[in-house]
Amino acid sequence: MSLLDNLALGLSVVANVESLLALAGGICIGVFAGAIPGMSATMAVALTLPFTFSMPPIIGILLLLGVYKGGIFGGSIPAILIKTPGTPASSATTLDGYPLAAKGEAGRALSMALYASCTADVISNLALILFAGFLASFALNFGPPEFFTLILFSLTIIAGVSGDSLIKGIFSALLGLLFATIGLDLVYGTNRFTFGDPNLMGGLNFIAVLIGLFAIPEILTMARDPRPRDGETRALGRKGVSFAEYRKSFRTIVRGSFIGVFLGSIPGIGAAPAAFLSYSEARRKSPNKANFGKGEIEGVAASEAGNNGVAGATLIPLLALGVPGDVITAIIIGAFMVHGLQPGPMMFVMNVDIIYGMFMGLIVSSVILLAVGSAAIRAFRYVADIPRGILFPAVLVLCVYGGYAVNNSIFDVGVMFAMGWLGYLMLIYGVPAAPFLIAFILGPLLENNFRQSMLMSGGDATILARGPITWFFWGLTIITIVAILRAGLKGRGAAPIEEVRAGAQDETTVRRDAQDTKS
Repeated sequence: MSLLDNLALGLSVVANVESLLALAGGICIGVFAGAIPGMSATMAVALTLPFTFSMPPIIGILLLLGVYKGGIFGGSIPAILIKTPGTPASSATTLDGYPLAAKGEAGRALSMALYASCTADVISNLALILFAGFLASFALNFGPPEFFTLILFSLTIIAGVSGDSLIKGIFSALLGLLFATIGLDLVYGTNRFTFGDPNLMGGLNFIAVLIGLFAIPEILTMARDPRPRDGETRALGRKGVSFAEYRKSFRTIVRGSFIGVFLGSIPGIGAAPAAFLSYSEARRKSPNKANFGKGEIEGVAASEAGNNGVAGATLIPLLALGVPGDVITAIIIGAFMVHGLQPGPMMFVMNVDIIYGMFMGLIVSSVILLAVGSAAIRAFRYVADIPRGILFPAVLVLCVYGGYAVNNSIFDVGVMFAMGWLGYLMLIYGVPAAPFLIAFILGPLLENNFRQSMLMSGGDATILARGPITWFFWGLTIITIVAILRAGLKGRGAAPIEEVRAGAQDETTVRRDAQDTKS
């Protein structure tokens, strides 16, 4: 059968009320769960999984995929409105989303997040349908050396999210790398920085660190000075972005979508690194790069395109190879196996109707996400009207719930508050939190792939440049570092020039005042 015949077969499978209700219900559940800080898309899919066991296979799988899609977008809502990412994938969205909300332009940020998410979702789904075989075979060429060079290149994102001080950004990243080493060494199983506490053997819980870094410092700042700041507002402003603004950001959205597709097709990378890499590339290529981190709508588009581009692509290794692309698709495998389906190449032979039913369901889900997301923005916008004295205690309750619910652990709540105080100190001294988070996410991946490479080669470092893929990422890393250094030198050279110009202007003003006085 041709591709068009298979797609027609898939459409006949999902063109019924039950399938559409499963998709719509899943997206609603995902958006709601994603909008609760700490209630990640992973947790929402895991909680929904048992309800699919008694459903027909395609209905249960579409429900889980709907939760997945909705959860990724839903995390952007609190990230923009209250600077608390609902999911780890939305961490990059806070960098420009919250500053826009603080200017009274939350409506623009939320609308751009929705349109970028839906556009990236469509691109990711089309890539899954058209290029699943090719991308899956390419991903098979990635071993530990290739992963190491990819992650090393990804760490150059830190320069793009360090704000005005690269030194402070590097310090924050080094601190994140240090905290990422806490727990058992995954290669030899030795304890590192556990201080005899078994709770630390598994490392610091990522959700607790995430909430602590981004949400608790805002609450502590409000507690220190509960009075509203002059001019601070999170009103929606005008309700959405114009078509001209969307068209201006379209290239960034497409670029971020393909970054998400590429990283999503590689098992184990995830949506958060894709969002930060997309954001970094958007900043590097934008003529408004100085405005990134201060409320640039293109930054919101880039981060949301990056994390939503991953969603469809993570199914590529799952369906083509039987290997889950991330934690969520690892959970979704449970739904396949309960119904006697074995993900992998044979599914394209034995269960063509299920495969292409999923493909058509994913296409339909993009339309449903647009409708549900628009309604969610209108519903959650009232967060902006809640008085600070009520909003922040409510956010604190949600933070404690989010920190506890992941592992049902009071220890994680303690980690959250400890990271909150650390984040507050970083905020006071102007040390950016984003580099810490990026390094904390990528640090274990960098270390493990480096050590596996060394074990494979018997300690020969040349394995890290063993083929075209590693050469490509080494080249990108070197080019990026050189560009960062050149930009830094230009910035240093420009500062004295501006001071001379300012001094000359002041001197001219003094002379004019003196002449006016004489006259």
